[in-house]
Amino acid sequence: MERSTVKPAAGRVALVAMLIAVTAVFTLLIRIPVPATQGYFNFSDVAIVFSSIAFGPAVGLAVGGLGTALADAVGGFAQWAPLSLLAHGLEGLLIGMLAYRRPLSMRLLGWALGSAAMVAIYYLGSALVLVGDWVVPLAEMPINLVQAAAGALVGVPLYHAVRRAYPAIDQLGERPTWTEEDPEAR
Repeated sequence: MERSTVKPAAGRVALVAMLIAVTAVFTLLIRIPVPATQGYFNFSDVAIVFSSIAFGPAVGLAVGGLGTALADAVGGFAQWAPLSLLAHGLEGLLIGMLAYRRPLSMRLLGWALGSAAMVAIYYLGSALVLVGDWVVPLAEMPINLVQAAAGALVGVPLYHAVRRAYPAIDQLGERPTWTEEDPEAR
C-alpha cells in the first residue's frame, strides 16, 4: 500500500493557524469567571462555529481544540487545556461534519450536537478529574449552554455575512485536507 504524501498548501496552513489564533483571542478577550468550577465563560464558540461551517470538520477540530487549549495554557487556566482540547475539538468536528456546505437546518443540527458534546465533556471532565464532584459542575452547564448559544447566534450570521462579502470563502475549503490523499502523489 502506497503511503500518502499530503502536502497542505502554505495558504491553507496559514489560514488554519490564523483561525487558531483568532479562537485563542476570542477565548481570552472577555472571560467571565465561574467560581464554583474555576472555569470561565468566553466567546470561543463564535470562532469555532464560523470556522467549522466555513472550512469543514478538520479545520473545526483543529481550531476548536488547539485555539481554546492554547488560550487556557497561556491565560492562567492550564488545568483546563486538555479538557478544552477535547471538548471544543469535538465540538468543531461535529459542527463541521454536519454543517459544512449544508443548508441552514443542518448547520443548526451540527451546532446543537457539537454544543451538546462540548457541554457533556466539560461536565464529565469537571466531575471526574478537575472538581471531583458530580454536583458542583452542574453550576457550569447553563453557562456553557449560553456560551454555545452565543456561538451560534453570532457565528452562523457571521459566516453568511462573510460569504456575501467574500464569495470565494467557499473555495478555500475545497483544497485537500490532511485526511485526504494527494492526487498528484499517485
